[in-house]
Amino acid sequence: MKKKSIGLNAILNGFRGILSLLFPLITFPYISHVLGVKGIGIYNFSSSYVNYFSLLAALGISTYAIREGAKYRDNKRKINMFASQLFTINIWSTLVAYVLLFLSLLIFNTLKNYVSCILVFSIQILFTTLGTEWVYSIYEDYLYITIRSIVFNLLSILLMFIFVRNPNDYLNYSLITVIASVGSNLINFVHARKILNIKLVWKINWKYHLKPILVIFASSVAVMIYVNSDVTILGFMKNSYVVGIYSVSAKIYTMVKTVLVNILIVTVPRLAMLLGKKKYREYNSILLKVILNTFVVTLPAMTGMFMLSKYVIQIIAGTHFLTANTSLKILCIALIFSMFSWILSDCILIPAKRENKVLVNTLISALINIIFNILFIPSMNENAAAISTVLAEGYMMISNLYYSWYYVQDIIKSKLFIKNLISIFLGCCGIIIECFLCNIGFSSSILKILSSIILSIIMYVAVLVLLKNDVVMSFFNNLKKRL
Repeated sequence: MKKKSIGLNAILNGFRGILSLLFPLITFPYISHVLGVKGIGIYNFSSSYVNYFSLLAALGISTYAIREGAKYRDNKRKINMFASQLFTINIWSTLVAYVLLFLSLLIFNTLKNYVSCILVFSIQILFTTLGTEWVYSIYEDYLYITIRSIVFNLLSILLMFIFVRNPNDYLNYSLITVIASVGSNLINFVHARKILNIKLVWKINWKYHLKPILVIFASSVAVMIYVNSDVTILGFMKNSYVVGIYSVSAKIYTMVKTVLVNILIVTVPRLAMLLGKKKYREYNSILLKVILNTFVVTLPAMTGMFMLSKYVIQIIAGTHFLTANTSLKILCIALIFSMFSWILSDCILIPAKRENKVLVNTLISALINIIFNILFIPSMNENAAAISTVLAEGYMMISNLYYSWYYVQDIIKSKLFIKNLISIFLGCCGIIIECFLCNIGFSSSILKILSSIILSIIMYVAVLVLLKNDVVMSFFNNLKKRL
């Protein structure tokens, strides 16, 4: 199999992540104006409700498939057998999810106003299973995924402007959302059969597959509780205003984090394959690059977001939400903990089959988050939720580092790593200086942001080039060769 460029895959998947955030930002103002509070409420509740059953249907199969499948991808017979077994397990879990969903609709009378919308969204569960998107991650085919995402996102926007015209069109909007997902997964279903011979099978090695799948699934559930607990506890202990303020800072934090994860996630199949084949030297080489790239991108993003938080909130949400400035600044600290923790879990522990450690660490982090939320929220409102997130992410990073130390100790102790980290730190100091000067020099918020971003990037790159940062020098050397 032709080896794909990790750098190109990172750019493609990062671009896809940016698009997945931009499209909702483009459509939300129109949809909120047309559907109104009631229509948006029905749409969001129905979508959120179905997401729980989608999580059950998915189990931990995608993450497990990428980890294990990457080892077999060069062996046609083994990968076909592996993929068929996982597909069959996924079909069974999907059937269980549908049975529980339909039972809940029959049992809970409070759902009667949402039944139609929930049933529309439930179509996604089956087609997500049929789509087997993990096949493309195993083979690192991110070009196909990116093109498909762009096409169906554009189609959904066009259909939205045509068929969503009044408050009663929330079902149309739900159906358009589903059509975009179903269309993508139908094409996946057909296209994946050209790569692998995936079929339903009766003979499944349940003992081998089920334990790691369920452990990864439990981690996913813990993460969902962990992510949603801030807003849930704020809602119970405070009021909708405080929830709204924190939701803005959390949304911006999540957007930045999502883009960064999409850039890095493309390395997971390659790392899993190398670790599975015991190619430790090549594995360590790529892992070092991943860690350095993470710091090169995440630290300046964290610094810039911290310095410009007030103006970012003002532009995205408006002046009414400026109170979210403090909580967003606090969440900036969580960003570096979260990204490094993600590398340790998804690039080391899960490929090394230590997903049980990830589960335990995630459960404890979730517990820390909940406890500190309950303790701090009465006196500190939304800032308490942000501080709890920092503490939980910090614990998650430290505990993941403890269990990953065998794999990363040589990298972290190396002179190369320390030299590059110092150059990144000094580059971030340059960003702070530029943002401070632009804040003084310009009166317009938009000019402050644009000038700060442009000048900070120039300053940051200049410092890294001057100090011969390996990531930046490698990028420019590769660019020179291509030109």
